[in-house]
Amino acid sequence: MQASGDTLSAEELREIERKYDEGAATRAVPPAMALVLKVVALSFAVYHFLTAGFGLPADHWHMGWHLAGLFILIYAYFPIFHSKGAYDLKVSRFRVGNVPIPDLVLMALGVAAALYLPFAWRGIAWMGVEEQTFRMGNPNTWDMVFGIILIGTVLDLARRTLGWILPAIICVFMAYALFGPVFPGLLQHPGVKFRTFVSSMYFPSEGIFGVTLWVTATIVFHFVLFGVVAQRTGLGKLFIDNATILAGRYRGGPAKVSVVSSAFFGTISGSSVANTVSTGALTIPNMKRLGYPGHFAGGVEAASSAGGQITPPIMGAAAFIMAEFLELPYTTIVIAAIFPAMLHYLGVFTVVHLMARKLGLEGLPKDALPRLKAVWAEGWANLLPLVGMLAVLFSGYTPYMSAFCGISLALVAGMARWRNPLTLVYPAAFLGYVLWKFAGGGFDPVIAALLSAATLLACLSPQPRITLPEMSETLETGVKYALAVGAASAAVGIVVGVINTTGIGFRLGFMVTSGAATMAENLHTLISIGGWELASIPDLTLFLSLILIALACILMGAGIPTTALYIMLVSVAQPALAQLGIPPLASHLFVLYYGVVAEITPPVCTSAYAASAIANSNPFRTGVSAFTLGLGKVVAPMAFVYAPVLLFTATTFEPLFFAYAAASAIAGVFALSVAVVGMWKVAVPVWGRVLLALAGLVFIAPDWSTDLIAVAICLPVVLQQFLGLRRGAVQEAGA
Repeated sequence: MQASGDTLSAEELREIERKYDEGAATRAVPPAMALVLKVVALSFAVYHFLTAGFGLPADHWHMGWHLAGLFILIYAYFPIFHSKGAYDLKVSRFRVGNVPIPDLVLMALGVAAALYLPFAWRGIAWMGVEEQTFRMGNPNTWDMVFGIILIGTVLDLARRTLGWILPAIICVFMAYALFGPVFPGLLQHPGVKFRTFVSSMYFPSEGIFGVTLWVTATIVFHFVLFGVVAQRTGLGKLFIDNATILAGRYRGGPAKVSVVSSAFFGTISGSSVANTVSTGALTIPNMKRLGYPGHFAGGVEAASSAGGQITPPIMGAAAFIMAEFLELPYTTIVIAAIFPAMLHYLGVFTVVHLMARKLGLEGLPKDALPRLKAVWAEGWANLLPLVGMLAVLFSGYTPYMSAFCGISLALVAGMARWRNPLTLVYPAAFLGYVLWKFAGGGFDPVIAALLSAATLLACLSPQPRITLPEMSETLETGVKYALAVGAASAAVGIVVGVINTTGIGFRLGFMVTSGAATMAENLHTLISIGGWELASIPDLTLFLSLILIALACILMGAGIPTTALYIMLVSVAQPALAQLGIPPLASHLFVLYYGVVAEITPPVCTSAYAASAIANSNPFRTGVSAFTLGLGKVVAPMAFVYAPVLLFTATTFEPLFFAYAAASAIAGVFALSVAVVGMWKVAVPVWGRVLLALAGLVFIAPDWSTDLIAVAICLPVVLQQFLGLRRGAVQEAGA
């Protein structure tokens, strides 16, 4: 039941998040089991926090402990089926702490399988297990047993947390590996023997214990935790208040606040749904009160929040995995992502502004805006953890070290105060750590001084102190958010293993490019007259290949977390882009962007559904609104594929060509935005919207010839707009 007016209560917002966010819906457990699971979750968080700061154990141990924690918490929190009542508290002789006995058995088997590999790494004499080096490619009976258990339980973890889509895709890949001879044509291969398959899925550097799980256990988890802790200490509120001050007073103010606050919030949030619920709780009711339709208000918030996955510096943690895959500095990825993210938010902002003009909406009254001085007087300390984390990150230290420093500063800013001497144990501990690292050469003088100053300043925060029990709940929540990502990353390791074993990525790439070439030849005859051609066959082949790959990325991205989705797409779709001669960084960002577009593409668009629940609007219509609002995210990948200079990574960066390519992309986004809304200076007729939509697509490729064609297409609409504006002025003067 909705609270009074358009505003939802905190419990209603939590219920929406539980419904649409894979990490928020968990099984109810009695107090005793809740305490046990809290201890496990906090141990899980503390283990990752301490290893980030003091050094990682061997990879097989680190991933083994991470996977064991996932098995315990997921089997305890997530029921076998997501049916009505499955999350309720029940009493039965076949349950322990409301966890069914079969789930406990699977939990034990999963933990055993996860820890068998590290324990057997150096061999286990009494079991007759040789050292791991001698078993690679020749697994013994124990390897087969635990390998089969691990594959089955990892798929079950993904199914419980994310539903059937991801496990179904993985099962198709497994079938392809095992039954290669039955597949037709180019897809046919000799097949992988079952023993070889289990071995490659189980042993490190491939499959489940490969780079996907390593990156999640070593980097992704830490930034998910940082985002939750930073939001709890007040950084999210600081973002929203400043966005309201910046954009609230202008035409369509609350919608522009949604765009700006989601862009800010996206820098720390790894979840589009969490972003939607956190910022949308304020912005969506305000938009509706101002006069925006409910489906549009929800679409604005969903499109803006989904942009957090492509917004530097964190990008839903995908940037760290990308840096690992491409073997590039993290800063290169962040710099490359700046303009595409700006293009996305520019598109949303433009649609919002034009819709406000169409509906005749004004901004928020001055007395409804927060006061800049009061906002910063209260919340300035919340910015210190983000500044400290980014300073460490951009100084060349590891991502997990920067996350360790960011979390530490967030704990100090939230829990330590000079007026409460006992709480100074937190800053004292971190200061001791910083000095220890500096003395050992681990921190340079600048970073050591910055972190020390930030620690001391954080103790001066004027906000109410967060108690230890409250912070423990926050850490537990952070662990719950990371469960689905961890399960998905472990399961996607199977896809990566299959691709490495069978080479299907290059086979699919060849099929896409050859199919696009055939389509291009047929299309070329339709757009050519004598010796004149609108586009050459190679240009058409590239464009059609990009369309096909983009559609595949969107379809595969339905309901899968950003990090796991990127890993899967980069293994499957990126080889096709490489065959087209697209630079590696542009191709990796291309598949990431179109995978994230699935977040706001019907029929599976969880962010839009969460927004529709807050807006009390039709979910599908909200999803359509979110997709049309996110056209900047759709256009941006095409733009930087045709003009890699937009990623700032060209060997010889040319400012003039960058300015031209950027102007062309912005013109394309603006034309599409006007076409979507049907409003610019005055209303745009249907024929004008069609012309602008076509022009927007032509503008994508920055080339003088195509841009001149796009301008020619736009010209009738421009004339109609200025004639309509003059006609309106004459009528107003006559009245």
